[in-house]
Amino acid sequence: MKRGRQGTWARSVEGDWAGVFYTYRVRHGEKIEEAVDPYAKAVGANGQRGMIVNLAKSNPTGWATDRKPKFSEPTDAVIYELHIRDATIHASAGARHKGKFIGLTERGLRNGAGLDHLKELGITHLHLLPAFDYASVDETKPKKPQYNWGYDPQNYNVPEGSYSTNPFDGAVRIREFKQMVRALHRAGIRVVMDVVYNHTYRGGDSHFHKIVPGYYHRQDAQGGFSNGSGCGNEVASDRSMVRKMMVDSLVYWAREYHVDGFRFDLMGLHDIETMQEIRRALDRVDKTILLYGEGWTGGDSPLPFKKRAMKTNVRKLDRVAAFSDTIRDGIKGTVQDHKKGGFVQGVAGFEETIKSGVVASVKHPQVKYPKGDDWRGPWADEPWRCVTYNSCHDNHALWDKLALTTKRASEPLLIKMNKLAAAIVLTSQGISFLHAGEEFAREKKGVENSYNKPDSINAIDWRRKKRFADLFSYYRGLIALRKSIPEFRLSSAEDIRRRLVFLPNTPPGVIAFSIAGAERNVVVAYNSNRRAASLMLPRARWGVVVDESVAGTRILRRVDGGTISLPPVSAFVAIAC
Repeated sequence: MKRGRQGTWARSVEGDWAGVFYTYRVRHGEKIEEAVDPYAKAVGANGQRGMIVNLAKSNPTGWATDRKPKFSEPTDAVIYELHIRDATIHASAGARHKGKFIGLTERGLRNGAGLDHLKELGITHLHLLPAFDYASVDETKPKKPQYNWGYDPQNYNVPEGSYSTNPFDGAVRIREFKQMVRALHRAGIRVVMDVVYNHTYRGGDSHFHKIVPGYYHRQDAQGGFSNGSGCGNEVASDRSMVRKMMVDSLVYWAREYHVDGFRFDLMGLHDIETMQEIRRALDRVDKTILLYGEGWTGGDSPLPFKKRAMKTNVRKLDRVAAFSDTIRDGIKGTVQDHKKGGFVQGVAGFEETIKSGVVASVKHPQVKYPKGDDWRGPWADEPWRCVTYNSCHDNHALWDKLALTTKRASEPLLIKMNKLAAAIVLTSQGISFLHAGEEFAREKKGVENSYNKPDSINAIDWRRKKRFADLFSYYRGLIALRKSIPEFRLSSAEDIRRRLVFLPNTPPGVIAFSIAGAERNVVVAYNSNRRAASLMLPRARWGVVVDESVAGTRILRRVDGGTISLPPVSAFVAIAC
């Protein structure tokens, strides 16, 4: 290769080199390093060599006519987080391509599994746990028991080989990823990629470090790798060529693979300027691309706090959202203490926390925020900055958390708490987010952070969908209701302050509010008590669409304004009629 301007090296070769594998040999003084091209678009098995590929020939039939499902406002999103292998690896799914990208293209699976389930549930976005090439699974041994969530990035611009039917041919994983995206789009579902640019799987042995030592990673005071990720290193997003790498990579996924959104792992390790440049670059591709992330770090970082894309700095970003860990812990208890519950378990004192979640963490005159606590205060100046959720892949599955915190609770009571947790998420403002399997009481046998545990822990057992059919129906009804009532999806903080009013004189453990609509008003109530509670409804004729048993858009019964009884551990939604 020949040295070019500003530290670049290049070489042009004639002919058709598609399918040829290559690496770089880089000399640093007397030392020679061999590295994979960090911009490689295809790789061989385990990502140890780049591969030259004709991308046009990797397109599946119909790719040119692939169209994104309609979507405009971020608060319209109902996101469903799923691990690709988990979705179809269990025998109960009956998939032909178990645990693969194209397993998510199969229809008519057993127990209503896979793509049919996603469509039936009614979600708008499927959030895929890391699907780019990661290091911890040996792609050459598909029959060996091995598992990982994928938060150990190796090649940022290449789909993961263990999810393809042939990891040795770099073009196969590209084509099959596109097949998956096309199938989801045809089903009316947009695709979000979970991206991990905050660290690399290895520090000193990473491709970046071998090519330009010390540039792509931040250093600590001793000159070693800083560890704000908790994974041994952190990527220096604030350096110009690192920022360019991130922007180029995201634009590539959006253009080449038609990806509709990105979730940033440990977004707090990325600097604000980089996140702003990402937003601007993706806007040039598609302004409806959804961006959100974890508004925190995994440890301290040399990146100054004021420059971090943290939850409390998110208002400095344009159309980038952050997860609300406040409402998460308020609903079911802190993730830091396995034995402590939250509002749905009937623990006292969470009313204001839940109210802050209902308004998507924007400032509201009826919410009492903790004084001087920016983290739990009104950190989101607009509702589209706030991702409202109660669980995700991290920590315990919702069902396990409920069971751990209420050891003597019967299964019917656990179901009631699960329903109430879902109702809070799906009737609150902001962007709604669900963890795969919540809707049929998915469990992981009490295991927390199952990132490297076997399929026996992580695989989705689709038989539970039939066993917990009533719970699934409740989730599906809540999603349909949210999509049908714009009052649950207000797009401005001013609208929330003006139209959402918390009802007065509610007893402890009860939260109730009304939302004034252009054509109709809505009233919502949550009762976390183990006994019935009284609620004074505003004067009107109300059509009940959600109660302790059923949720949906159909009016179950009509009630007049005045005192009503809320059943124990239940949600209530009614529409003025």
